[in-house]
Amino acid sequence: MSTQTETRGASTPAAPQEVVTQALVRDVQLPGGAGVMALITMDNGRDHTRPTSFGPGGLAAMDAALTRVTERAAAGEIVAVGLTGKPFFFCAGADLTLAATTRTAQEAEQAGQYGHAVFRRLGELGVPSFAFVNGVALGGGVEVALHCTYRTISGGVPALGLPEVFLGLIPGWGGTYLLPNLVGPAKALEIIIANPLNNSRTISGIEAHRAGIADAIFEPADFLEQSLVWAAAVLTGQIEVRRPEIDRDEAVWEAALAEAKKVADGKVNGVAPAPYEALDLVRLARTADRDAGFAAEDAAIARLILSPEFRSGLYAFNLVNKRAKRPAGAPSRDLARPVTSVGVVGAGLMASQMALLFARRLQVPVVLTDLDQERVDKGVAYVHGEVEKLLAKGRISADAASRLTGLVTGSTDKGAFAGADVVIEAVFERMDVKKQVFAEVEAVVAEDCILMTNTSSLSITEMAADLKNPERVVGFHFFNPVAVMPLVEIVKGERTSDVALATAFAVGAKLKKSCVLVKDAPAFVVNRLLTRFMGEVLAAVDAGTPPEVADTALDPLGLPMTPFTLLQLVGPAVALHTGETLHEAFPERFGTSTFLARIAEAGLPAVWSTAADGKPYLSDQVAALLPAGGTPLTVEQVRSRALEALAEEIGIMLSDGLVVGPEDIDLCMLLGAGWPFHLGGVTPYLDRSGIAERVVGRRFLPQGVASVPA
Repeated sequence: MSTQTETRGASTPAAPQEVVTQALVRDVQLPGGAGVMALITMDNGRDHTRPTSFGPGGLAAMDAALTRVTERAAAGEIVAVGLTGKPFFFCAGADLTLAATTRTAQEAEQAGQYGHAVFRRLGELGVPSFAFVNGVALGGGVEVALHCTYRTISGGVPALGLPEVFLGLIPGWGGTYLLPNLVGPAKALEIIIANPLNNSRTISGIEAHRAGIADAIFEPADFLEQSLVWAAAVLTGQIEVRRPEIDRDEAVWEAALAEAKKVADGKVNGVAPAPYEALDLVRLARTADRDAGFAAEDAAIARLILSPEFRSGLYAFNLVNKRAKRPAGAPSRDLARPVTSVGVVGAGLMASQMALLFARRLQVPVVLTDLDQERVDKGVAYVHGEVEKLLAKGRISADAASRLTGLVTGSTDKGAFAGADVVIEAVFERMDVKKQVFAEVEAVVAEDCILMTNTSSLSITEMAADLKNPERVVGFHFFNPVAVMPLVEIVKGERTSDVALATAFAVGAKLKKSCVLVKDAPAFVVNRLLTRFMGEVLAAVDAGTPPEVADTALDPLGLPMTPFTLLQLVGPAVALHTGETLHEAFPERFGTSTFLARIAEAGLPAVWSTAADGKPYLSDQVAALLPAGGTPLTVEQVRSRALEALAEEIGIMLSDGLVVGPEDIDLCMLLGAGWPFHLGGVTPYLDRSGIAERVVGRRFLPQGVASVPA
């Protein structure tokens, strides 16, 4: 195989700030006498770490390149066209920064039409087209591949997906039409609806091949070479690509659509339009021709791109993908100490999850300690069991599993921490217990060892006060489950040093967590706001509001779970402890709930019981614990009080400098509490609804942020 020529697709003037994606074309002589392929490489040409995306200039460059290869195909100069990306990135789709500048529905519809017009040319070249998906492919990056005649994918592709509905849009360059007609409605809806709404989940290259999105899969090391050999065999007839016939029975499609609607209802409760627009488009794909399917996508994009949900989703997306990667207020990374070993005090479930994560991400020895050998053995056994599960699922190799198992050990002697660079405690949430633990640890570790606490509500300053070196203590608050929840609140005590902070941020980054700097204050950000929020719901029950009324009051927001479902997840006893801590600190704003105290005292795990048909109900045991309040509230009153309480608390937190800015409040709630992306974050929602100005007297964010352009 040899390169014969190289041309570049011409570009039109780019939109402001657009990094134009180039369409680099070179001729490749295919093996076996199959002929010449024109291979197009998508490359933004500036930053090798930045995914390639398409704005107007990039689409124009691709259009020009496709015009040239179409002419060459007609002249018989080439037998096929290939499409691939730069190293590690195939294409990340539309440039969302430019989408945010769209001012009218007509502009949005024209952008959709232009993308369709350019991408569909890959299926209308007069010769077969091949997408060689070598790296990350998202949104329009998946769609441009779907327009090709054939697709190969690298087994090393870490992420492929259509995340649009998560952001308030729909796959608008062919995805809702082409994908269900390729893999069937059920699998397509999983990728278009379920995965995006499940924390924007993506699939791997291996999963994409199994799903039928790709026709062949090859190892990363020689992916392009093997793909070209495969393409040559297809062109010469040595390989026949066969795909399952799609069942077009209406009942089959409607059953898949009904299941996907259940997912959408469970995640956004009908209040975000994008998933439901996508459902309608997939339904249309069963009977519509390509022109009708694409026109319907254009119309849907025009409706959605100016919606508050998309603007909010874009604001949230930028927080998670930009601000979270450059944490506001974090000290210089150069101050961070190297971490070659970690100690974990405690061997319970939370501590064991942390030990596994440290071992997997840092690849350093981790030692668990606890009060007795039985607890230590149980914690280490949990870690080893989770490693075995990862191996069984094919997530790690046998060598990696053996290495991880060897990294995690246990001891009843804190002297095992003598060589640790970081020790983190995850013991019972009581100040006296934690202070005793740190005193014992300080006696055996080096003076430069960083001490971290996973406390969810207690003062870091007080916890470190009696230590010889209190400046090395820093809060490192995980959320449960540790491996899944992406947020870590990094808490600075009054004497916490920049070295300790920098080390905490560096460790968080290696753990692949998003870290937010928080000032030392009771319950920090997420738990403080959730407790205030929950306090109003529980106060309504104490006043006589039926639990089913109080629990559904927030449904119009499309939150990921109801207040009492959250209470079950946290645990009544833990929620009560956090509430009491905050009541002690701020008695005028945080009350104590009689209902919650009775549930915790009775040892009950939840408010609701589950019937045989899966529906929740109030058991006689819980009903007997209801206070005899005489002033029940309506759904609207409960919702109003809960949101006004949130606005008041956020205003106080910002005035006290708990975080650098309101964006950090939003980041914490998005990543630590599952606040919906379609709301953008808690502060944009409170701004848009007018609650912020009514309660605090001002907006939290500048006018125009996370809103529709004027």
